[in-house]
Amino acid sequence: MYKILVVVDMQKDFVDGALGFEGADIVIPGIISKIREYEANGDQIVYTLDTHSEDYMQTQEGKNLPVPHCIKGSEGHGLCDELKPLLSGKKVFEKPCFGSMELAGYLKENASDISAIEVCGLVSNICVLSNAVLAKAAAPEAEVIVDSSLTASFDPKLHQATLDVLKGIQVTVV
Repeated sequence: MYKILVVVDMQKDFVDGALGFEGADIVIPGIISKIREYEANGDQIVYTLDTHSEDYMQTQEGKNLPVPHCIKGSEGHGLCDELKPLLSGKKVFEKPCFGSMELAGYLKENASDISAIEVCGLVSNICVLSNAVLAKAAAPEAEVIVDSSLTASFDPKLHQATLDVLKGIQVTVV
């Protein structure tokens, strides 16, 4: 059995780019420590990349969130500089919307070997929430964990509400 760390959307556009917000960068040192902890323990680390194309504004998400971001090939699509070397060579899941069905399939396929799934990154009330819910559904016997200091939102009230919702679906919030 092993644990798996899922680093969600730690991309330039969410830290200091098109959808960057004050406080997004505060989670970076803790995520670096968490990655090093998982590596030292021989556990697995994967990450997601929010990934859109040039036609983003014509998509449902683009119509509801009309801020082009994480366009594949753009600087904003890339990982933040601090995490790029630590995540280099790790399994990546590019996702066209908030949650990654590919990640969920991977977790489901390996569920019998996974004791815990820890989800961190940005944004707590959108992509972290979506992927934590999918992780819980994909591997119902694995403990799903969200460390509140390793995720953030542009809206502190939504951040807290998200943590409360996660507790309600038996995600361990620390």
